[in-house]
Amino acid sequence: MAIFIRNIKELIQVEENPRPMVKGADMAQLPTIKNAFLFIEDGKITGFGTMAEFARSAFLKKASQPDVTEIDATGRMVFPAFCDSHTHIVYAGSREIEYIDKIRGLSYEEIAKRGGGILNSAKRLQEASELELIEQALERLEEIKMLGTGAVEIKSGYGLTTESELKMLRVVRKLKEFSPLTIKSTFLGAHAIPAEYKQKQGEYVDLVINEMIPAVAGEELADYIDVFCDKGFFTEEETDRILMAGIKHGLQPKIHANELAFSGGIQVGVKYNALSVDHLEFTGDAEIQALLNSSTMPTLLPGAAFFLGMEYPPARKMIDAGLPLALASDYNPGSSPSGNMQLIMAMGSILLRMLPEEVIHAVTINGAYAMGVQDNLGSIAVGKTANIFITKRIPTYSFMPYAYGSNKVDTVIINGELQ
Repeated sequence: MAIFIRNIKELIQVEENPRPMVKGADMAQLPTIKNAFLFIEDGKITGFGTMAEFARSAFLKKASQPDVTEIDATGRMVFPAFCDSHTHIVYAGSREIEYIDKIRGLSYEEIAKRGGGILNSAKRLQEASELELIEQALERLEEIKMLGTGAVEIKSGYGLTTESELKMLRVVRKLKEFSPLTIKSTFLGAHAIPAEYKQKQGEYVDLVINEMIPAVAGEELADYIDVFCDKGFFTEEETDRILMAGIKHGLQPKIHANELAFSGGIQVGVKYNALSVDHLEFTGDAEIQALLNSSTMPTLLPGAAFFLGMEYPPARKMIDAGLPLALASDYNPGSSPSGNMQLIMAMGSILLRMLPEEVIHAVTINGAYAMGVQDNLGSIAVGKTANIFITKRIPTYSFMPYAYGSNKVDTVIINGELQ
C-alpha cells in the first residue's frame, strides 16, 4: 500500500540525516518544509520535499498509480506521531475517590499510607482477569492513537506479587499483538511496598530480585526494568541492587526518580546507563551535571505534577544547561489520568516554559529515544516507519500547544495505514 500526501502546509520534524536526540539550544530549532509532499510505501517513509521538488521527481509518476491513496492536505500540517515513553496504561478501574481526597487536602504520601494510591490499584488488578485488563487497555490505546500517539511504553507495577506482575506483562504482550501502535514493556515490580511487607521492605526487594526478575526474563516479557527510587518508596541502595539484577537478566534500566525529594535516583540511573530517568521534579545542579555526562534521557511528566499539585521540574534550567528533554503522559489512574499528548505539549509550554519547538522535540524524537525506538520513529525521515498524523486546519505549529482544549488531529496513519 502507498499513500501520497500533497499540498502539506508544513511538514514538521524533517530530517535528512536522522539524529538520535535533540538537546540544549538545538531544541529551539525545528526543521520543517512548507508546501510539502510526503510519500509512504509498504509502511515506510520513502520520500518528502517541497511540491516544486515533487513535480521534478520520480514520485510524480508513482503518485498516478492506481494503488496509491492520495490525500490533499491543503491548510493542514503533518507531524510524526507522538512517542509516549512513560505510561501505566494497564490498570483495573479509576481512582476518582482519591481525587476527592486530594481536593480535600490530603497529600500523595498520606493517601498511600491509608492504603490508597498504588496499593489500591494493585488490589484491583490482582482481582481482575487478563481479558478485562486487555479490553480496558485497548480502549485507552485507541483513544491515545486518535489523539496522535503512535508509540507507547507500558509499565507493570500494579501487581506487586509475582503472579500479578507476570499477568500485567502478559497483557502488555497481548496488546502488542492487538494494537497497531509500537509498544515497549517495562517491568516495575519495585513500584511500591505491598502492605504485608511494610515492616520488612528488604524481604520484598529480595522477592523482586530472586523471584520476579528471573520469571519476567524467563518468559521474555519485558524490554526494560524500572524502580520507583524516591522518598517513602525504594532507597538508593535498594534501587542499585534491583537494577543490577535486572541488567544481569538483560533488562536495561529506566527509573522513576526525584518526584518527591532529592532521592539520588538520577545518579543511580546514570550509574547504570538508564535509558531514561523520569519525573525529576527535584533536580539540582548535581543532578544536571550527572545527566550532562551521560546518555540518559531526562523525561518530565507534567501531567502528574499538575494533577498532584506539586512543584514542576526545572525544565528551563535543564535545557539551558545543554540537556535534552522528553515529555511523557504518565497515563495512570492515580496521578495522571490522561494519555493526551497534545495536552502534555501545552503543559510543557504553559507550566514548564518550554518553547513550542522544544515541546515538539520532546514528544517526538526525544520521546522515541526514551523508549529506544529513535531509529524507526520520532521524525520524518526516509526509511523510518510511517507513524504520522495530519492536523486539522491550523495557522502555525505553535497552535498545537497553544490550543490546549481541543483535538487538532484530523487523520492518523500508523505503520503506513490509515486508521
